[in-house]
Parts: sequence; C-alpha cells; structure tokens
Amino acid sequence: MFGMKKIRKINKSNDSSAKTEAKHIKIPSSKVEFIEKLKEITHSPADLMIKEISDTITIIYVDFLIDVNTLNEQILPTLEKTDCATPRIIKESLLVAEVDLGSELNKCVLEMLIGAVLIHVEGNSELVIAKISAYQTRSLTTPENESQVIGSQIGFNESLATNISLIRRYITNPNLSNEKYVIGKETNTSLSVLYIKGIASEEYVNTVRQRIIDLDVSDILDSAILTELIDDNSLTIFPQMLLTERPDRFCDGLLSGKVGIVVNGSSMAILCPYTFFEFFQSREDQNLRWPIATFLRLLRFSAILISIFFTPIYVATLTFHYEVIPQPLLVPLSESRAIVPFPPIIEALFLELIIELLREAGARLPTKVGQTIGIVGGIVLGTAAVQAGITSNILIIIIALCALSAFTTPNYVMGNVIRILRFPIIFLAGFWGFYGIMFAFCLLIIHLLRQSSLGAPYLQPFYPPRWKDMADSVIRLPLPFINRQPILTSRKVNDKASNNNSSNEEKMKQS
Repeated sequence: MFGMKKIRKINKSNDSSAKTEAKHIKIPSSKVEFIEKLKEITHSPADLMIKEISDTITIIYVDFLIDVNTLNEQILPTLEKTDCATPRIIKESLLVAEVDLGSELNKCVLEMLIGAVLIHVEGNSELVIAKISAYQTRSLTTPENESQVIGSQIGFNESLATNISLIRRYITNPNLSNEKYVIGKETNTSLSVLYIKGIASEEYVNTVRQRIIDLDVSDILDSAILTELIDDNSLTIFPQMLLTERPDRFCDGLLSGKVGIVVNGSSMAILCPYTFFEFFQSREDQNLRWPIATFLRLLRFSAILISIFFTPIYVATLTFHYEVIPQPLLVPLSESRAIVPFPPIIEALFLELIIELLREAGARLPTKVGQTIGIVGGIVLGTAAVQAGITSNILIIIIALCALSAFTTPNYVMGNVIRILRFPIIFLAGFWGFYGIMFAFCLLIIHLLRQSSLGAPYLQPFYPPRWKDMADSVIRLPLPFINRQPILTSRKVNDKASNNNSSNEEKMKQS
C-alpha cells in the first residue's frame, strides 16, 4: 500500500497540469478539424471506423464494440433521411434506447470506447451519442471457487451489465440503489455501488462512496485490487471485505444491510463491512437445517484451530515438553524419530513447504494435470521422505491433517491466511515451546481486536458483544431466531439511537 500511495502522489504532481488542460475539450464544428482532433486523441487505432454518411453527417465508432445490426437497421436509415438535420433533431429521430448529446470531446471519446456511435453534423459543436454496445462476454457458468450442493448454481461473469441484471433478478425492489463511478486514469473502469435504502447504514454507504471518489490511480483491472485500495488497513494479512462470485450470496449481504461493489471486467463482487467470523460462513448454511448448519460451522472453526496450531504443538512438544506425551505413544514416536537427523522445527518446515509447493503447482497447471500432480506428488514425496529418514510417519499424518483442515475454509482468501499463519507460529514453537505458542495466540487476538471493516469492529458480534447477532455467527439457530439485519449494518438501529438522543435532548431542554 505504501507503493500505491507513492504512485498516487506521483500521478497527482505530474498529471495536474495535463488534467486541467484535458478537462474540457470543445468539439470542433468543422468536420475536417473534428476528425483530425479525434485521431489525435485516439492515436488513429486500426479499429476506429469513420464513415461519412453525407456531406454534413459523419459517424465514428470502434469496431467490434457496437451492435452492427442496430447500426444498419436503426441508425443509418434515419441519418440518410435527415441530411440537413441538427444534432437535437437526430437525437429525437433515432429509435435507440440510449441517445444523448455531448459537448466535451474527451467524454464523448470515453463513451465511444465502451460501445457508442458518435454522430457529427457539420457546423455544430455537439455530438449525438448513440449507445449500442454489444461486445462478447463469457456465458454464465457455475461458480468455481464457491461451489455448493443445495442452492443456486449461477455465478457472476466479467460484464457489469450482466451482473447488475442478475442482482435485480434476485432483488426486485425499487429501494435497491445503484450508483455508478468511473475510476482509473488509464483504464476508465466502470463500477457500481449497490445498497438497499432503508436497510443499509448511511454511514457505511458514505464511507464507501468517499473512498472511491478519493481514489487517484492509473488503473483498476480487478475488484481484488480495489479492496486493497479502499479497506481500513492494507498492511494486515486478514481480508476486511468479501470477494464473492455468487449473486445469491451478494444479494444476501445486501439484504443484511451491507454495501456491495461490482467492477466491470471482474467476476468477483465486493461486500462490506465484513467481520472475521462471516468469512467462515458458507451460503449453503442458510439452505440447510439449523442443526446441520451449526455442526458444519463448529467443524470449520475446529479445523481452523487444528490447521494453525497442530503442527506448532508437535514441534513444541518434541523440542521442550516430552512430559506431555502419553506413555503408550512415547515409544512409537521415539522409534519413528530415531532415524530423523533434523530437529522437529526443520522437519516440520520442510514438509510444510513441500505441501505449499504441491498446492501452488497444482493451482497453476491445467485442472486434470494439477489434480494428478497433487495426489501423486503427495504420495510419492511423502513415502520417499519417510523411507529416506528425512521425516517421521507421525509428522506426515499431522501435516496432511493440517492441510486438509485449511481447505475447509469457505473463503479462498481467508484460507490462504490460515495456511500462512502456521509458519511464524512454528518458528515461535521451535524456540520457546508452548510459551511461544501462547505468545503467538495473544498477538493474533490483539491484532484482530485492532482491525475493522469500514470502521466496524472486526470481531463482531463477540467484541463488542451483540447477543442478538450471535444467533448467526459461530452457530446457526433456527431462522425465526435470527436477526435478519444485524446490529452491525442495521440502519434502523442507528436511526433509533439518533431518535433517542434527540428525544433526550428535548426532554433536557423542557426540564
């Protein structure tokens, strides 16, 4: 983040003069001057199409970004009939859904680059902007990173318009607000901020809105980049905003009072504020009966503790605390480690790195090849390491259990965090034993207590305690007992608090 802030300052200082000059570029009334100016701005790309319909009317568009059928059937026949028309008459004559007039050339060029046809009339300093974008997008498919058995099987794609339409299919509500912004000096990336008026807190909406407006970056190519630029603390390893590719989970967050962000060109939408415990909840939990959902959540949180602390406990026990090992296990454990030449900390770190290498190799290779590498590589390397005396059988089991436990985390980003946390704790366990593990645990809790998401405490609803919201946190009670709009994001609670404060002030004045 320090690097990004430095880039922002450099952009501001170097581009301030150019920004003021290019802010308002008037449209030349002469056709020849207009075409020359347009080519100068766009640097005459090969896909820039300039066609003269008549002596006075010229159309300009970018090939492959517009609907050619609409151009041929709706726009061109109309222009051929209105040879001496003005831009306003052409605007009223075109049978196109979105038609505007533009007086600033730079803004008109941006519209053209996202699929608009510019119509210039000789002797006029206004352009007709006919928006008929139709570029190829990926079809809707099943979410790859957030699969579930019960529930919707549709995921977002890279089209902002398609994703917004998916959201409106789930939430047919006039209070669903959609605010559009354009960020990135070089990319001019469009994004939408969505929230439900009357449910979302105005404080969180204003915070998101202001952070997006204050952005001064050259490019935004994915929503993951945006989260790092607008979150509360970009230096922490823990995510403070959810990245989801599921429209049902996104809409569930909006209905809970959260603020959503959809970025054009990204198949992942953003939800905020988001707490630590919500990252371990699956959308499928809402579709299951409450005892099953509660069992699965408790299983996930138990798996987190196993994944983070099981290997460090092994290292601490064999390095400093042999007395805690049960006597029936002491003999086989000593026999398995008798031929291992390395101390437990080196042995554990070696196997952890092997597991991470296999995971990274499997993720970067094609799907079928990656699965084969992960399975065969793990079996071959594990067997070879034990036979060569590099590691013990028991540590192989522990490492495999920790790796398996980390994969139970429903969120991919948080799963990476859980795996990375093991390494510093293993180091502390190897040098200070159980005291090092307790020290790491205390540091972890203190760090989490200091985090926030849009200013909301990261460990809600346990700190500060919100008893009503605990019904849908680590456990999941029956739906009638769950507060649909949590206190964390509820606007009604904020309004009620403000009303109580105002009524108390009135009573004080009367007294």
